[in-house]
Amino acid sequence: MKQKFEAIIKYIINGGNGDGLFAKIIIPCEFRTEEDENVSVARNLNAAFLVLLSGETNPLYNYAFRYMNNFGSHPSWEKTVHFYMEGIRLIVSEISGRCYDSEAFEKELNGLYSWVDGGGRGEAVEKLRRVFFPEGVLLNKDRAAGIAELRAKRKIVVSRLNPSPITEPAKEILFSSNILVTVPSTSRGIEGIDVRPSLKKRLTEVAQEDQLYWYDHPVPVGVPPENNEVLYGLEGLDRAVAFEKERGTIGKEERVVCLLSVSVTHKGLQGIVKKYLEDELKKEKNIRHLDVYVFTEADTVRMIEDVIIPAAEKYTGAKEHGPLYEVLGVDGEYGRQYSFLKAMAAFWQVLVDPGIKGTFKIDLDQVFPQEELVAQSGASAFEHLKTPLWGAEGIDSEGNNVELGMIAGALVNQKEIDKGLFTPDVRFPEGTIEADEMVFFSKLPQALSTEAEMMTRYGGDEYDGKKSCIQRIHVTGGTNGITINALRKHRPFTPTFIGRAEDQAYILSVLFEGGRKLRYVHKDGLIMRHDKEAFAAEAIKMAASGKLIGDYIRTLMFSYYAEALPWPIEDIKDAIDPFTGCFVSRLPLTVVYLRFSLKLALSLNQGTKEKNCEGLELGISGISRLHETVQKLTHGTNPLIEQFNKEKEGWNLFYDVLDSAEAGTKEGDPFALELKEKAAAIIDNCRISF
Repeated sequence: MKQKFEAIIKYIINGGNGDGLFAKIIIPCEFRTEEDENVSVARNLNAAFLVLLSGETNPLYNYAFRYMNNFGSHPSWEKTVHFYMEGIRLIVSEISGRCYDSEAFEKELNGLYSWVDGGGRGEAVEKLRRVFFPEGVLLNKDRAAGIAELRAKRKIVVSRLNPSPITEPAKEILFSSNILVTVPSTSRGIEGIDVRPSLKKRLTEVAQEDQLYWYDHPVPVGVPPENNEVLYGLEGLDRAVAFEKERGTIGKEERVVCLLSVSVTHKGLQGIVKKYLEDELKKEKNIRHLDVYVFTEADTVRMIEDVIIPAAEKYTGAKEHGPLYEVLGVDGEYGRQYSFLKAMAAFWQVLVDPGIKGTFKIDLDQVFPQEELVAQSGASAFEHLKTPLWGAEGIDSEGNNVELGMIAGALVNQKEIDKGLFTPDVRFPEGTIEADEMVFFSKLPQALSTEAEMMTRYGGDEYDGKKSCIQRIHVTGGTNGITINALRKHRPFTPTFIGRAEDQAYILSVLFEGGRKLRYVHKDGLIMRHDKEAFAAEAIKMAASGKLIGDYIRTLMFSYYAEALPWPIEDIKDAIDPFTGCFVSRLPLTVVYLRFSLKLALSLNQGTKEKNCEGLELGISGISRLHETVQKLTHGTNPLIEQFNKEKEGWNLFYDVLDSAEAGTKEGDPFALELKEKAAAIIDNCRISF
């Protein structure tokens, strides 16, 4: 089977059958050993990897082997060589293991080999994806049928609407969002930014640190106000609240609470980020309707040590507090901050305001387009949140009882809102396909699920929004919420090792748990306008390569995480395909190595020095991050099994403590009342005065 797989790789890297399908990437032409600049060495090592993966029948095999060996002990390239050579071993092992475990896969691989051996004419995309990316096969052929089929799969027959829905959104919903902060951009420089001198001095030191975490488009310290996502998002939410007051949805004097977590890309930013944000937010003159609270890692540690641990020791007798520190916090990967913001709503209900019934997360590059919402959906943002579908019960298409304790809306791109509020923010891809997209192309299932799930409108006989609706698996990081009852009952979380798609990972922790399964309800018309390109272009450009690498890591982490969950992988895949599930691959190592190397080959041959340098950055950063992740996941038993169970234990302790503290406060227990005072002091310290 190894030889057959090698023949398939040889077909890919040699440009297919010569019909132009792979015209942009013919690997033998990239292997030019006489060139010795860093960009050239990176290109040659990447090409050598693909040549070696194609087996000894490739005429360049021996040259590639010698070239790789020559750089194996080079101080600048040793790690790169190890990454590639280890990758060959892991890929061969993964392919062999999958063939051993699955006769169906072995048959598919044999079929692809026979097709390649016969000349590889016609239907190359479908043939290759049937092995490497089965989630994308046939999705492009009958889009309407695919949309209808997925929508039917997501159908919920409502058995009971929420008898106690949200009625006063300003009082009953805790809004939240995450702030992501990084060092100033190199193009702007530290001296040119408008921050206090003491921060500039510290930033000079921080900028020399290694980056620990990568986010999609973090806010660079010192960015001008018009490009500051934090100010943009808060002003947008404030305008939305003002609109609700004018409409009469909420009282004129009511204020909306918004919790913000602050996560940083470099460790040294931890000590200065709060002061920086306070300075920026205190300049803000346009926020009149919000009470804003900002939580840094230091604030969460204080919350753990002053409130949660004392309560845990008294109420549960727990002596092991490590899991609490691990799961409760805001620094780290997306999963940690996401779970924290959700969990804070339960903390708030028990120790601050028992009137809170739900929490709703927005992203700060999104705003509620209130006028369009009212005109085209018939309701404002807050009116949509009052739906009795949020918290309803029902039966899914498989006959399972579900609780619709979570809610999800949709997005429309700012540049397309003039086409209508219900314009999907992700369209079916058109045009030519790159070589790396032969083995993985998430844009296709993403577009299908966007149409099928996010664009569903209620009102017809099939989905009337009263007796029937649809559930959501594909959700976005903003525009989603959960009732506090569902949160405390089901206790979902995104593990701290999830660095992308934390929103879609959240439900996986409880996917098939309990008698009545927790699910998202789709709320038609609950749409936010996505404005990131209007003000954050520089931040997006800075984070582009990091985002792409994060996408590769997402496949590895989701695939291993799904295997770590206590349910059959086939059932998980069936529930979350096509989009969320396409990142749960049956060949995660193979797909990621091929995606990365084929993309890198193209990136290192762009024809200009600037573009080639960007490709070199992708290669260096990608190999460093991927190597670390691969090492973590492949040495011994799946490490995510133990990590998941440990984090679940931490969250169970957290919610057990809250349950006990709530009972204590109702009984007037002095210890519980003291906990409330400590919690109030911590939260008051996090409040921003505008």
